[in-house]
Amino acid sequence: MNISFDALMDFGWSTTSDVTAIETGDHDPNQRGFTIPNEEIFFDGAVDPYFKGVADIVFKLDQNNNTDVELEEAYFTTTALPWNLQTKGGQFFSEFGRINQQHPHAWDFVDQPLVIGRMFGPDGLRNPGARLSWLVPTPFYSEIFLATQDSQGESAYSFRNSGTEFFGRPPVDRTVQNLGDLLYVPRAVASFDLTDSQTLVTGVSGAFGPNDSGTSTRTQIYGGDLYWKWKPSWQAGGFPFLAFQTEMLGRRFEAGPVSGPTPLPNQALYDYGFYSQLLYGFRQRWVAGMRVDWVSSNEQGLPPADGIAARFRWSPDLTFYPTEFSKLRLQYNFDHGQGIPNVNDSSVWLQAEFLLGSHAAHKF
Repeated sequence: MNISFDALMDFGWSTTSDVTAIETGDHDPNQRGFTIPNEEIFFDGAVDPYFKGVADIVFKLDQNNNTDVELEEAYFTTTALPWNLQTKGGQFFSEFGRINQQHPHAWDFVDQPLVIGRMFGPDGLRNPGARLSWLVPTPFYSEIFLATQDSQGESAYSFRNSGTEFFGRPPVDRTVQNLGDLLYVPRAVASFDLTDSQTLVTGVSGAFGPNDSGTSTRTQIYGGDLYWKWKPSWQAGGFPFLAFQTEMLGRRFEAGPVSGPTPLPNQALYDYGFYSQLLYGFRQRWVAGMRVDWVSSNEQGLPPADGIAARFRWSPDLTFYPTEFSKLRLQYNFDHGQGIPNVNDSSVWLQAEFLLGSHAAHKF
């Protein structure tokens, strides 16, 4: 069994004192000064000839220096099923796109992209459930996934999330009555070697389930992602390299009717967005990056506080890796849009990470 401890620490400043208004993720900087956003103990290894197991326990400090603890992931995967099949069961991040499956220490930037926070909330899309995957017998890598998970709670943000009021609709008490009240997350991904030095990975994903703005309302989220990497044959230690990644997501949210002094109709609301990032490993241990975020909707009548307003962000960063067990990252954010404190906000964050022990390799 591999055991590791990974620690992230942030320090920085923003033109707004309400940092959580522009940084919406649970593992993003949450205040001016110091933030301890993610400290995780990670276990993984072989259970027996038929199963592997993973457990991830996360600690983080809020603005009042109180400690939150969460069981982020705890699941098994099979290793010996026939016909290229694999099952996963337990608490896990849904295999939707690329970023949602990654822990914060594997991110290429200090904070999560805006569109991921808009669609999946502060802590990503994850819940207890089961997943079946099939490695398609093609000349190139191709795999199909289908996950069925619980649809309630903050980690099912756009679904049965009774802790959040969406678009002026107070949540209703909605329980699981049948299989249609669960969350379903299909994904298909394929990888191609364009040349000896270039690889392209493409994927499409979906997430479908009920939401609690009404007794029969539902949410649909669609996504497409692309990853391209160039690494020449003459590279040494992984450098130089150039990598481009983008994800586009769209959401259809069926909002239930509201009666009373300010009635609201039963309506379908749409919002969408993307992020695109480019990383350049220009010399050993040094990586420069740029990310652009944009989110919007076609619903102009709702106030910005309803979380559907347009926003734009651009974020250059520079990361130095003294070794594979540590990193230092400097990032600047320029935020523009409705629903943020000053319409235009600037932030600078410095992040440090250290890793103790052996951590499992992340997916390409």
